[in-house]
Amino acid sequence: MAVPIARKTLLYEWRRFLPAVAAVAFSGLLMTAQGALLLGIVSANSLYVSRSNADYWVGYPGTQSVELGRTIKAGVLTSLYSEPLVSHIEPLLIGSGDWRAPRGNGGISVTVLGIDTQAGNVGLARVIPAGLRDLLREPGAVVVDASDSGKLSTKPGDLAEVNGHTVRVVGLIDGLRGLGGVNVVGSLDTARTLDQTLPADGAATYFLFNIKAGGDPSGVIGRLNRRASIERFEIWLSGRLASMSTSYMLFDSGAGIAFIFATLIAATIGALITSQTLMAAVAGALPQYATLRALGVPFGGLRTIVAEQAAWVGASGLIISGALSLLVAIIAQIYRVPFVLDGIVVLLASLVVLVVAVLACLSAIHRLRQADPASLLR
Repeated sequence: MAVPIARKTLLYEWRRFLPAVAAVAFSGLLMTAQGALLLGIVSANSLYVSRSNADYWVGYPGTQSVELGRTIKAGVLTSLYSEPLVSHIEPLLIGSGDWRAPRGNGGISVTVLGIDTQAGNVGLARVIPAGLRDLLREPGAVVVDASDSGKLSTKPGDLAEVNGHTVRVVGLIDGLRGLGGVNVVGSLDTARTLDQTLPADGAATYFLFNIKAGGDPSGVIGRLNRRASIERFEIWLSGRLASMSTSYMLFDSGAGIAFIFATLIAATIGALITSQTLMAAVAGALPQYATLRALGVPFGGLRTIVAEQAAWVGASGLIISGALSLLVAIIAQIYRVPFVLDGIVVLLASLVVLVVAVLACLSAIHRLRQADPASLLR
C-alpha cells in the first residue's frame, strides 16, 4: 500500500516535488564537483611520481613531499648496484629557474626537471614518449605541458631563456600541469646547465629503480634499509611517496586546508538547501497525509510513504546529478582543470544527499504526530 501511494503522489503532484528533485540534483553536483576538484588539486602534488613507471624512489631522509626533495650523494648508487635484483636505476633532478620568453611580459618561476633520456627509462615515462626523449638529447632542448604554453608565451620551436641560458621548446606534453607553477623538462645535462645549484657529480634529487620480476622485494629493500642510516637515504614505494605528497598538500599546506574548508562549506550549503526544499514539499502535502491518518493509516505507515517519496526524489535527483557531473568532468578535461571524478567521491556525495533527503522528509512529517488531523483538513 505505502509504495503505490508514494509513487502515485509523486506522479500526480510532480510540480510540487520538481523543485526538490532539482535541489537534490544540484546539491549532489555541488558536493561531487567540490570533492573532485579537491582530489584533483591534491593529486597534482604527486604528478612526478604518478607520471613515472618506477616502483621505488630513493631520496633524502624525512622528505615530506616529492617536490621538497633534497640532494642525495652519488654514493647511494653503490648500494643500489650491489643488489643484482635491482634494475632500471636512473636519476631524477628537481631544480628551479626563471623563464623569460621573447614575447613574454616578464619572468615566470618554473620548476626544472632533469630526466634520463635513454629509451625505456622510467622517469616521467607516462607523459614523455620515446620520440620526445630523443629530441631532449639536444643541449638546451626542453618540453613543457601544453596547458602552460600560453602562460610561457611559447610554442614548439620557440627559443626562451631559463636563468639566462637559452632553451628551445622541442615539443608539448599533456599531463604534467603543475599545481601553481610550471614544469620544464629537459635532459640531465640540460637541467644542470639551467640550474647550476643542481649536483654535477652524479648525485641527484632522487634515484628511481625497479626490482626484477621474480625477485624478493622485501629482502632487497631490507638490505638497502640497513645501509640507509649510514649513507643517509630513504626508500619509498611509489604509491607511498605519492600518498605522502598528497597528504602534505591536503593537511600541511595552507592551500589544502583552505580548500577542505571550502568543500565542507559547500557540502553544508547543499545539504541545507536540499533539506529546506524537501521539507517545504512535504509540508505542502500535509493535508493529504492528515486525510490518510484520519482514515486510520498508522503514523508508521505515513512515515514509510514519506521515506519512499524521499528515496524516489533522491534517486531522480542523483541520476541528474551524475549526468551533470560527467558533463563537468568532460569540460574540465578539455580545459585541463585538475578534476578527479573518483567513485568514492560520487558515492559519498550521493550518500550524504540521500540521508539528508530522507531526514528532511521525516522531519516534516513528524509534525503530524503533534497535530490534530481535523485541524489540518480545514
